[in-house]
Amino acid sequence: MTAPDRQIQSVNAGQPAPVQIGERPHISGIDKRPLPGRVRIDEAGLEGDHVMDTRHHGGPDQAVYIYTREDYDVWEAELRRALPPGLFGENLLICGLESAAMRVGDRLELGETGGVLLEVTAPRIPCATLAAHVGDPAFVKQFKGLARPGFYTRVLRGGEVGPGDSVRLIPGSVDAPSIGELFALHYKRSADPRKMEAYLNFPLAVRVRADLEDRLAKAGA
Repeated sequence: MTAPDRQIQSVNAGQPAPVQIGERPHISGIDKRPLPGRVRIDEAGLEGDHVMDTRHHGGPDQAVYIYTREDYDVWEAELRRALPPGLFGENLLICGLESAAMRVGDRLELGETGGVLLEVTAPRIPCATLAAHVGDPAFVKQFKGLARPGFYTRVLRGGEVGPGDSVRLIPGSVDAPSIGELFALHYKRSADPRKMEAYLNFPLAVRVRADLEDRLAKAGA
């Protein structure tokens, strides 16, 4: 599925930098800044990007984090101000899609046919680092309420990308969980075990899969 206005607006990478979380300083790569020119992407993610919290971020199943211009527009209306690319810690800012509507297994081909190929795997779950980065301790709750999580992808085919590259959506199964559904499920204390079990049939990020398997094990105990 191709849309003439579906394209990359910004390619962003982060360098290790201090961020204050409560009384303790931390080092994080969440402060993503737009990069000039073309940037290499491989299965480990964006060249030059630094992921410090490898327990919760990064890895082959969460190699590239994507946010959308449509999601930014909602946030700008909510916060009543313009927001710079990379604010949410995304590697790619693209236009022409909404993150919550994406489904696990959907694929994005960037640039010309045969270019970088990404596969959707998981929603982003907000944390205290994001709240500290935007300077608002209540931001995690606000992020949860607005339900515009952005999505992680694995890299099926590497290559180079840059602003202005086209984005082609290759839909996966309509039965796969949407990013919005997985985001909502994360916050539910109880959920239908049959639905969670069905979700395991799709190419989830390893962290999401482990969480669902753990919840299913506890539900069956």
